[in-house]
Amino acid sequence: MQKKPMLSVAEALDFMLDAARPVAAAETVPTLQANGRVLAVAQASGLDVPPMDNSQMDGYVVRAADCAGAAADAGVHLKVTQRIPAGHVGQPLQPGTAARIFTGAMIPAGADAVVMQEMCEPEQRADGDWIGIRHAPTAGEWVRRRGEDIRAGSVILAAGTRLRAQELGLAASVGLAHLPVLRRLRVAVFFTGDELAMPGEALKPGAIYNSNRFILRGLLENLGCDVTDYGIVPDSLQATRDTLRQAAAAHDLIITSGGVSVGEEDHVKPAVEAEGRLNMWQIAMKPGKPLAFGEVESAFFLGLPGNPVSSFITFLLFVRPFILRLQGAADVAPQAYAMRADFAWPKADRRNEFLRVKRNAGGGLDLYPNQGSAVLTSTVWGDGLVDNPPGQTIVAGDTVRFIPFTDLLY
Repeated sequence: MQKKPMLSVAEALDFMLDAARPVAAAETVPTLQANGRVLAVAQASGLDVPPMDNSQMDGYVVRAADCAGAAADAGVHLKVTQRIPAGHVGQPLQPGTAARIFTGAMIPAGADAVVMQEMCEPEQRADGDWIGIRHAPTAGEWVRRRGEDIRAGSVILAAGTRLRAQELGLAASVGLAHLPVLRRLRVAVFFTGDELAMPGEALKPGAIYNSNRFILRGLLENLGCDVTDYGIVPDSLQATRDTLRQAAAAHDLIITSGGVSVGEEDHVKPAVEAEGRLNMWQIAMKPGKPLAFGEVESAFFLGLPGNPVSSFITFLLFVRPFILRLQGAADVAPQAYAMRADFAWPKADRRNEFLRVKRNAGGGLDLYPNQGSAVLTSTVWGDGLVDNPPGQTIVAGDTVRFIPFTDLLY
């Protein structure tokens, strides 16, 4: 029987995203607690922003017509009749007068321009404060118009928006104290391998510390998931099946690390096939070939490789967008940038390679010298990945596709 060809990275990701069923249940949370959540319902503004004409500058608010003759060598002199701080309402401005005004303060009736204080010279006269103005403003100068940012009734945030600090600020700017968001995704994780030990434990001969547990937990927390950690599961088919059943009962997604290859001690793949179904296995990528995707009862399943770099990169490229789609996010693709390679990669691979690189002071990319799938130091040293197509060599000076970690970790 001819071996079925592996899916490309793009094919595999499209397959997974097409299968994703976003959570439907929503809850209302305080806007201050909505960071990282996905908006369930589009939000519209109930008011204009700003809600009134206001000053963009500290200075003096005037009638532009009163200052038409002002110039650097022959200023206009106006009496200062009031002082208007932000949050206070001034009196209507009378012709031939000015008012001291501060940034954000409401423009009084009758005024139509602000002259910044640097263009003014305060004067003390017997009848009070005056101002010499050396600039002829146009109507509307340094005035923020009511509604110039947001009009009442306009949609400010679409459903499916993943809320960041700036979206929360925008919601707050129109007075939204609470937001409807989709519930948090419930994710179960466990790790297979009798060789695994936890930091703090003595290492037995042949044992290694379980770095993947810390990597995956951190990445899932970055994405705002509710995580249940089943820890290290013994290397046996029955123990793996039991844990899968338990995890499937109360979670949207199950993620494992290790045990998805084809060795005699790799029990995750047969356990998933026994308890559910495996829809996809093995991707034409390096590192990260043994990536498994399927379902156990009503929960999705994703089996990541055991090598820490492979596990890390497959999470960034596949698990992250899949989780975002399950969370209801509309935009799940990371931003990629065309950058100059300041390194050579002379040996092409038939698989899509993801190389750990770091931006240098010259505006190019440097390559970590050891690209092994167990070299976790490369992920700390680097600040992103080069997405190198199958069969592609790289010569120093070539333009490559760079994906920064900042677009992949959250």
